[in-house]
Amino acid sequence: MVEHRRRDLLRATAVAAVAAAAVVTDQAPAAAAAPPGDCPPPLGPVRVGPDDPRYADLVRRGNRRFVGTPDEVRVVGSTAQVVAAVQEAVRAGRRIAVRSGGHCFEDFVDDPRVRTVIDLSGMTAVYYDPLRNAFAVEAGATLGEVYRRLYLGWGVTLPGGSCPGVGAGGHVTGGGYGPLSRLHGLVVDHLHAVEVVVVDRDGTARTVTATREPSDPNRDLWWAHTGGGGGNFGVVTRFWFRSPGARGDDPGRLLPRPPASVLTFTVRWPWEGMDERGFARLARNFTDWCVRYGAPGAPQARLYGELLLFRRPAGDHSLIGQVAGADGTRLLDDHVAALSDGVGVTPVVTRETVPWLASALRGNGDDGKQWRLKTKAGYLRGGFTDRQLAAVHHHLTRTDYENPAGSLSLNTYGGRINAVAPAATATAQRDSVVKLFYLAGWADPAEDARHLAWIREFYRDVYADTGGVPVPGGVNDGSYINYPDVDLADPAWNTSGVPWHTLYYGANYPRLQRVKARWDPGNVFRHRLSVQAG
Repeated sequence: MVEHRRRDLLRATAVAAVAAAAVVTDQAPAAAAAPPGDCPPPLGPVRVGPDDPRYADLVRRGNRRFVGTPDEVRVVGSTAQVVAAVQEAVRAGRRIAVRSGGHCFEDFVDDPRVRTVIDLSGMTAVYYDPLRNAFAVEAGATLGEVYRRLYLGWGVTLPGGSCPGVGAGGHVTGGGYGPLSRLHGLVVDHLHAVEVVVVDRDGTARTVTATREPSDPNRDLWWAHTGGGGGNFGVVTRFWFRSPGARGDDPGRLLPRPPASVLTFTVRWPWEGMDERGFARLARNFTDWCVRYGAPGAPQARLYGELLLFRRPAGDHSLIGQVAGADGTRLLDDHVAALSDGVGVTPVVTRETVPWLASALRGNGDDGKQWRLKTKAGYLRGGFTDRQLAAVHHHLTRTDYENPAGSLSLNTYGGRINAVAPAATATAQRDSVVKLFYLAGWADPAEDARHLAWIREFYRDVYADTGGVPVPGGVNDGSYINYPDVDLADPAWNTSGVPWHTLYYGANYPRLQRVKARWDPGNVFRHRLSVQAG
């Protein structure tokens, strides 16, 4: 990954080019500092059409179920290039979609109606910006590159996800969580400002920078990007991060400092010998532990775990994760003992202490880009009901469906995440303790219908008491927009009477609608689960 840093002269040239194209900005050019240093000009702009040999790769960078057919892919390397690409597409009446890392689980980018894809692959800079006393991250940077540069340069990090290939643009705008979130909150809890290319009512593209400062007249646009999801309000080109309450101009004190090392682990409980009672006990032990240690400040917040309950053909269930900091052995041992209590099978534990950065860049293996996928999500405020656990067990042991890649992952949540009020950011889920991730993965297109039916029926049956979806209440707390699922907007699968946007945004949706009406009045940026103007 190459960081494209621009000299002051190049930045001035870009600003002049924008002015020559009659593009309006709401800020002085100096407010968006270019990365310092002696580096070549930014990549792009590159226009790739269907006859270009690069096209096939650029239109299939995510879920293999979806392959785009745009008229062009614009690979951009600067904010000025994004403005120009948006302006040209709007004037030509071409529908726009934006891609950073390419991990979208639905067809928001690869929708056949999209005619111009703006690919942010060339915008990968990560640097300290003294003008804002914050760290700037361009939206095309991957999480792995963000972690590497922040840590090696200043000894700090963001509490983001465990897949280093995910692009910052989508991850941040949907909220962003990961192994350090129980200690330090969500990524958006550290978001200081965001740079967005928006389109005015008259069709003019321009750049807006919005901050969390109460006096900022654009603050609502910042708020919308703290969990409102990507592809809703404009093209995010750059984020700035500084933790709330951080003081001084020492960059090493402006964001969380990760531990020097982490204890990584894998724990396996075999299906063999595990009856339904033992299965339910394992799942309930996990959720009980999360409830017991889900409050902010608990020492157990150092432990992050994902309990992957697999289909029986996979052979066993797995717990993967890490304990941050030194002396994590006892905490892990206590955790494994708590989860294994009454399960009836003996777990196999492997562990390794590694430097934090090595663990962060290693990630959780396969990033899913080579598979056909369908995913669903949910939050738990407490434990599963008995009926929910029976439904989970049934669908993971069905003999009329063969797919070892089907699973339900229970991820530790809560901790510092829940120290923030639901309305303070667009991320409404601030009292849940478990995040759920349902997955079906396969390779053969001819098997689409079979695998889609399994995961849809699985999800529907788990939430049968609330209309087939995780309606917020005493047990469930909606879903996660970064794991989008268009079925939530389909009355065939959502019979609850609760709209999809309540499941994702709760009481925050009306405010998101007002932001949409102000900043994207022409509905230029849209997809199948996009915010609709109020």
